[in-house]
Amino acid sequence: MQGAANYGSEGAMSQATLTISSKNYSSWSLRGWLLCKMAGLDFVEAPVDLSDASARQELLLLSPSVLVPRLTHGAVQVWDTLAIAQYLAEVFPEAGLYPADIVARSHCRAVSGEMHSGFYNLRSALPMNLKAKHERFKIFSGARPDVERVKAIWHECLDTYGGPFLFGEHPTVADAMYAPVCTRFRTYSVALDDKLEAYVDTILDWAPMREWTEAALAEPEEIEELEVEF
Repeated sequence: MQGAANYGSEGAMSQATLTISSKNYSSWSLRGWLLCKMAGLDFVEAPVDLSDASARQELLLLSPSVLVPRLTHGAVQVWDTLAIAQYLAEVFPEAGLYPADIVARSHCRAVSGEMHSGFYNLRSALPMNLKAKHERFKIFSGARPDVERVKAIWHECLDTYGGPFLFGEHPTVADAMYAPVCTRFRTYSVALDDKLEAYVDTILDWAPMREWTEAALAEPEEIEELEVEF
């Protein structure tokens, strides 16, 4: 145990780099970036070149997520958003990335894992695009169960733990995992009740989200394949 503590202390002092993609379009990059901010990690961003074919395929959901987000922290290299979350939770336990209570912590891991491994139709039908706003958007039938499932998860968490974040007063890994969905629901004007609208407001007004959004809006690139046409 002493060795693990020493490792964590040394890791916390190491230079960290987070490789990310477009801030306007890349939901996985956003999740990894939020987790690093929540952990209090001092890191620099390393954006990938969107003209690179592999980076572009990943952003368009045509290849596995192996390029972004990727955290390099001293001798450690870790990719995949939940793997990054687990690593940061081990190195920075005081950050409270997961709830302290074992029941809530297990619940947080479950809903975070569900977002990590599912909701493909939602991702495809409602791509993240922070610069866009569509007042009338018809969600295709295949994505509607995903939307309803997200709403159910949010209600269960907010009702159980009291909000304003999914597991109470402080953000957790679950909020980082669902933050891009909040942007999607706002971009495509998905109808929500008052409690869920308040949650979306909480996430979008969260200081790290405001910082990310400001940078996303300043990005010059546009990727035509991710621009929804009507």
